[in-house]
Amino acid sequence: MAGGRITTEGRITRQAIIAFIGLQLVMVLSSMDGTIVATALPSITRDVGGFSRVTWVVTAYLLAQVTFMPLWGKIGDLHGRKKVLLAAVVVFLVGSVACAAAQTMDQLLVARFVQGVGGGGIGAVAMAVIADIVPARQLGRWLGYQGIAFAVASVIGPVVGGLFVDHLSWRWAFTINVPFGALGIGLIVSQLHIPYRRLEHAIDWAGSGLLGGALVGFIVLTTLGGHDFSWLSLTTVGFLATIVVFGMAFIARERRAPEPVMPLRMFGDPLMRVAAVLNWTSGGILWCGIFFVPLFMQEVHGVSPTSSGLMLTPVMFGAAFGTGFSGRRIERNGQIRVWPIYGAALMVAGIALMATLTETTPIALAAVYALLLGTGAGLSMQPSLLAAQNAAAPTELGTVTSTQLLFRMLGSLIGVPVFGGILNAGLGDGPRTAAAFADALPPVFLAAVPVAVVSLVAAFRLPERPLRVTTHLGDEAPGPVRAEPLV
Repeated sequence: MAGGRITTEGRITRQAIIAFIGLQLVMVLSSMDGTIVATALPSITRDVGGFSRVTWVVTAYLLAQVTFMPLWGKIGDLHGRKKVLLAAVVVFLVGSVACAAAQTMDQLLVARFVQGVGGGGIGAVAMAVIADIVPARQLGRWLGYQGIAFAVASVIGPVVGGLFVDHLSWRWAFTINVPFGALGIGLIVSQLHIPYRRLEHAIDWAGSGLLGGALVGFIVLTTLGGHDFSWLSLTTVGFLATIVVFGMAFIARERRAPEPVMPLRMFGDPLMRVAAVLNWTSGGILWCGIFFVPLFMQEVHGVSPTSSGLMLTPVMFGAAFGTGFSGRRIERNGQIRVWPIYGAALMVAGIALMATLTETTPIALAAVYALLLGTGAGLSMQPSLLAAQNAAAPTELGTVTSTQLLFRMLGSLIGVPVFGGILNAGLGDGPRTAAAFADALPPVFLAAVPVAVVSLVAAFRLPERPLRVTTHLGDEAPGPVRAEPLV
């Protein structure tokens, strides 16, 4: 397999397929972690205590993941993505073992933070590696395969977590990562061979710290706001001031840093700006469906938590279908722009139809609406990421990928607490009956309609550019290139 490419003269190589499976294995571990652990949370608190801080079991992971994601992407650009990816997987597995061994809530939270540091690197660097070895013209199809893997993982995650809790121990929710992670490492080490060029560099630690400070303030505000303190309190003002100060200092730093962790010049390209908006809006809309559709089924129709969780199936498989279908079409005709337009239109339709749900709406009809929403997100999210990767310089592919994924995550981080606040306002202080939820949930979906409309407007502004028919590796400037070492 020359240069680690997925194809050789248009044919898919066996070695490349195995390497791709290894990449998907470690990515699925990272993505499934949240759904498996969420199911085990009640058992965790019964064992190690700390019920008042139980939400931080999820928040600590997310906090580290989002904070370190841009830094992992930059380090991968500078040091070679294969060994940086392997380092991220090792950090994730070390955190998993520490989580399984935790005896107190404090120990578990520290271990979850370590695990999240590795998780942030796995997502960002693995996506950049795929773009390294697959030409942009063919990349959409492979992202479609990845979408199917994520859809399956999101559905079986809660089931796996439930099985661990019911028949083994919550500690298995973390221990299970070790054998599968080791298998992923073995496949990547043995099958993935990426040429790389050592670059002189100076990592922007100051910029990383300032960005991390702003993101930490943002995540803590969106996680605790409206619960531990009022949105109108001085605490909220303090967090907002912190976010603004760190954000402005970060922008000032990136303008003068020789090797910025997030080069602001990339946003001088209109394609990068539009892609960021598309990832932000589609991420928020998708998570609105993931979070509130099962809630509607459980609270309004009275189905069990497991059955309501299965309502994620149309959302996630719709997203997988949208990703796969658009990827195939992009490979055939080389056009990207039309798919985010179609996707945003379906998101507008799906989320608007969700706003019409009532107590008497058949579950099957609600599933159709969820399918429209998920399909729209799939048609928008991956093509917009593909457009950004196609436009990226080879030396900034990891940075561009991690930045776009960061915007996607920020969409969900903003959307879920905002939409949750609308739900709580609708419920008020009255009894939490099925009728109360039936009245309070439609305004949540209605509030998401303008977000989908913004996505549609942005999609029409996405520039159409020719797709690369070679990999980023083949586009690098001449110079001494070596096979990246195994470790």
